Amino acid sequence: MANAFYGQSGGVSAVINATAAGIIATARQHPTVFEKVYAGRDGILGALHENLVDISEESAETLELLLHTPGGAFGSCRHRLQNPNVTHDEYQRLIEVFRAHDIRYFFYNGGGDSQDTTRKIAQVAEWMGYDLTCIGVPKTIDNDLPVTDNSPGFGSVAKYVAVSALEASFDIASMHKTSTKVFVMEVMGRRSGWIAAATGLAKDERELGPDIILVPEISFDPDAFLERVKQTVAKKGFCVVVTAEGIRDASGELLASAANQDPFGHTQFGGVAPLLVDFIKQRFNYKCHWSVCDYLQRAARHLASQTDVEQSYAVGKAAVEYAVAGLQSVMPAIVRTQSVPYQWEIKPVHISEVASGEKNMPRHFMSKDGFSVTQTGLDYFAPLIAGEAYPPYRNGLPDYRKCRNRLVPRKLPEYFGRKDGVKEPA
Repeated sequence: MANAFYGQSGGVSAVINATAAGIIATARQHPTVFEKVYAGRDGILGALHENLVDISEESAETLELLLHTPGGAFGSCRHRLQNPNVTHDEYQRLIEVFRAHDIRYFFYNGGGDSQDTTRKIAQVAEWMGYDLTCIGVPKTIDNDLPVTDNSPGFGSVAKYVAVSALEASFDIASMHKTSTKVFVMEVMGRRSGWIAAATGLAKDERELGPDIILVPEISFDPDAFLERVKQTVAKKGFCVVVTAEGIRDASGELLASAANQDPFGHTQFGGVAPLLVDFIKQRFNYKCHWSVCDYLQRAARHLASQTDVEQSYAVGKAAVEYAVAGLQSVMPAIVRTQSVPYQWEIKPVHISEVASGEKNMPRHFMSKDGFSVTQTGLDYFAPLIAGEAYPPYRNGLPDYRKCRNRLVPRKLPEYFGRKDGVKEPA
């Protein structure tokens, strides 16, 4: 028997805690393998700073509540581990913590950079002769993980933004004759348009939902965009636009960015919606409104997709089963075996196929003019938002709960950060 470490990494989702519930519940089914399951407080930082939460003692009621609670129950982080070929002080610290707490299983739940963290730790553990089974667990609302058909967390975001675009279009349709003519909604998507394109599901014979969808995979042409806005307003009296935050011009330059970078080196995006509104106002002087979904889209557990909840739990369950079976450096991937009716399964893929990679949305998911989603794209998205998974309610609000997150006693001296001078939060 040995102990396991579970960490949540990167931007969280509405259903990442369903994966945590799957890991905890499945580990309990193997009492001869796992003695305790520790969660890192704030992901890998919890391991570095020996801030470990014993989650193996959580009640069945808590596990049930995890299925319904958004955010990261144990805290998440954006932290890039240094190159193991150059210096090893972080990795030495990690192995010291794992050894001190008899941690022999490592489960890390996140996107491409998080899978890279798992790959690095597995590599270093092997170099240092420490027996550690490392399993990556997928999660990213951006839906850009390679190999897997879709990423846990995406389906619920897709459902939220599609519903939001639909509901907003009802509002604009009601007022357009004397008020707003154009509404622009900005959604996440640094380099891929998966989230923006999913709003195409809201477009149907009612002529509601998004009229124009902009994605990073297709260069933004301001003249073509403005002409389409003009045509749409002339035809129906109003226009609803959905844009990914990372759209680019013909030269590949971002239309808008916050000019900052996160710890993974990614440009922090935002601000394209008001920029598009300025374009429209300058050309046509239409009354316009805009909104940025931002954290709302990834925190909206009240509108989660049942498919997404089931898949998020399933990858957690599979991760533990892979570890028990002796697999190393793999990640559970979702495989679509049939679209109509929708069927899927989980299979292991080597983490090197996923780590730090990105999967762009296929061009044929968008129309030739680049402003709408094709039937092929709609067929891909539709089953991922299927089903409602409403949380329990209390006093008119979702009954979300927080875990106790009591830290286990430390066994090692305090860690003050990397020796390259970069300080880490305690």
